[in-house]
Amino acid sequence: MNPDASTLWRRPRWALAALLACLGMVGPFSIDTYLPAFSGIAASLGATPVQMQQTLSAYLFGFSVMNLFHGALSDSFGRRPVVLWGVAMFTLASAGCALSQHIGVLIFFRALQGVAAGAGIVVSRAVIRDMFPPADAQRVMSQVTLYFGIAPAIAPLFGGFLFVHISWHAIFWLLTAIGVALWIANYRLLPESLHPSQRQPMNLRHLMRGYAELGSSPRFLALALSSGVPFNGMFLYVLSAPVFLGEHLGLAPERFFWLFLLTIAGIMGGALLSGRLAGRVPPKRQIRHGFVIMGVVSLLNVGLNLAFEPNVWWAMWPIAIFSFGWALMVPVVTLMVLDQAPERRGMASSLQACIGSASSGVVAGIVAPLVMHSTVALAFASMAMWAVGAIAWFWVRPKLG
Repeated sequence: MNPDASTLWRRPRWALAALLACLGMVGPFSIDTYLPAFSGIAASLGATPVQMQQTLSAYLFGFSVMNLFHGALSDSFGRRPVVLWGVAMFTLASAGCALSQHIGVLIFFRALQGVAAGAGIVVSRAVIRDMFPPADAQRVMSQVTLYFGIAPAIAPLFGGFLFVHISWHAIFWLLTAIGVALWIANYRLLPESLHPSQRQPMNLRHLMRGYAELGSSPRFLALALSSGVPFNGMFLYVLSAPVFLGEHLGLAPERFFWLFLLTIAGIMGGALLSGRLAGRVPPKRQIRHGFVIMGVVSLLNVGLNLAFEPNVWWAMWPIAIFSFGWALMVPVVTLMVLDQAPERRGMASSLQACIGSASSGVVAGIVAPLVMHSTVALAFASMAMWAVGAIAWFWVRPKLG
């Protein structure tokens, strides 16, 4: 923790949480906004469904690979420079997407978007732990998760409206404008939370050795898996939204927001409760409650899809409840991950984000195309994501102090 933390931010704590949440929102917002336009982009660029899925995979893998460096760079050069350069690159990449006239060009700029978008998520986590002790950090992390939920809820609304009334290009011009506004806000407001005495020299060999040591830690890997993989239990449905909502549930693109609205309501509810429980309920118990909620609703989701034809009136509620359970436990697990490397929290945040986004990339590029055409397969795949996280958590739980 920065010894001067109390002097770095004079405004209300919720305002810092909102600023950091906006940084974290960039990633999911740039995914959810263009999903309603999948069919329109494919028709405009002459792209196949597999090629359109690659625009997601390229984004997620670019996000995953560069996440290995965002945190380390922020440990060496400070949090502010990495955020500002990342947001600037995201803005330019968004403009490149808007100007794309070929699917290959769009895939390239989507990958560049992913490379840049990770800076906000990785560095914002490190900033929180730089500035707050554990209980307060959990509250702020919960507030970030709460605010974080707003963007994906409204993203498909904006995306569907712009696609229907203007064009798919307008979606990426919106992301460009958001990038400009976010850069200005962070340039004016974001404090440099890394104390000069805590900066680490930028040495690639030393960095790779640090990643090797951290990545070979069973405790770290188990915690990273328990926080990152269950997220894909709900993200799978987001990735499959054009098929799940459009084909299975018969919703028009401008009504895709119902899935996102319910899912994000679950995230916001879980994050709000997580913040309320900070300092009142033992962290391990809170995490257990989150996994139990996700497990029960996963079984229910499988049973409903085996017994009934998919229906819009019930098919989205299990996803929302699953999201509630995930948001209840993830702020606590994330802080545990960061505390595995207290001297290099940026590096720990990077590796955690890399593992989570790599799993999301696999889900986007391999799992979703395999299961999206069956609601039963979607339900089983979602439950499998929960099971990986639950096994990892219950294995590592006794090893934590």
